[in-house]
Amino acid sequence: MSLENGNGTAEPLEMLHTHRVDEPLGPPFLSALKTGVPVWVVQRHPEARQVLTDPRLNRASLVAPDAPPHTPYPNLLTDPSILNNLDGEEHRRLRRTVSKAFAPRSIALWRPWVASVVDGLIDKLIETPQPADVISGFASSLPSSVLSRLMGLDEFDRDRLANFCDHAFSTTAFPPEQVQAVLGEFAAFGAEVVAMRRAEPGDDLVSSLIKAADEDGGLPEEQIVGLVILLTVAGHEVTTTVIGNTLVYLLTDGRDAWRALGQDESLAPIAAEQMLRGISIGGDILPGFMRRAIEDVEIGGVLIKKGELVAADTKTANLDPEVYPKDPREAPFSALGTPHLGLGAGPHYCLGAWLAKLEMELTLHRLPSRLPDLRLDVAPENIEWRPGQMTRSPQVLPVTW
Repeated sequence: MSLENGNGTAEPLEMLHTHRVDEPLGPPFLSALKTGVPVWVVQRHPEARQVLTDPRLNRASLVAPDAPPHTPYPNLLTDPSILNNLDGEEHRRLRRTVSKAFAPRSIALWRPWVASVVDGLIDKLIETPQPADVISGFASSLPSSVLSRLMGLDEFDRDRLANFCDHAFSTTAFPPEQVQAVLGEFAAFGAEVVAMRRAEPGDDLVSSLIKAADEDGGLPEEQIVGLVILLTVAGHEVTTTVIGNTLVYLLTDGRDAWRALGQDESLAPIAAEQMLRGISIGGDILPGFMRRAIEDVEIGGVLIKKGELVAADTKTANLDPEVYPKDPREAPFSALGTPHLGLGAGPHYCLGAWLAKLEMELTLHRLPSRLPDLRLDVAPENIEWRPGQMTRSPQVLPVTW
């Protein structure tokens, strides 16, 4: 689910929810992508982490001109110039620019106003006639509202921004030529925002990015624009998907956890990590968790040869019984002994992780605290899912209380 680090038809509910892995997982095995290209699939947690952190397995070679096609759906993640697809010093420099703008102390400073956004959306939801859609009314509106304020985008049309994000990670939702056209509009939007902030700097994230880039010796303007585009998508897409999927779980199998979270705010940070570990945001292996070998490398006793593709099956690795003895449903409030891979690992760890976790923690307590009797107004098997996207989450989720 990582944005740094699906194909849009709905999967059965159990594919979205946490699932148990009872037997020890095996070594890497050879499979094939939808393009027909062979790929090594890695499922054991330590080895999946190796895939995401080993410099001999990288992203840039995955989108190089000589690379085999790893996805039939060109979108933002197939652009070789974006941060996701850079490695080495160029990647570190760009990432350093983002890290300066995202200093850890900033997260604590943002918490009160993010909490006020959460409470304001719950207020509006309560005033909405029932049944109400908790996706448009909360799960999607929360990241959109936070992102607009954080990046100074309040003057821009939020529906337009959501349309950009829908196309950025589209698979079959739109024709390829339409995706490319909208991504062109997205780039023009990013350039417009950067130009405005250069002319009139503020206390927003885009101004901070420009300042950090200039202090680091300057970056090409198109790279700054690329960061703005990526952060816009990351801040919206990750959180919308995570919250939407988590609500499906908590309002069905996870009712006991829902009630406990509403009563005790201290449980929210641990529950957020367990939900991120156990509830997948995509059906198939996400392209962000794929790498290509730039030299021979051994993984789990299997030799991956130079030029071959390898994918970390993080959904399965996060339930590796050798690493996590308990299913997340059995221990939703038990601290993880080993960090999960739901948001990736290593140099390409999800850019949106910091914001997604903050919004998720606040949601996990405040929503069940204010609406303890919130419940689905649709049978789980009739939930409408977003079509044609790399990530998988509800399109509409009618609820009553």
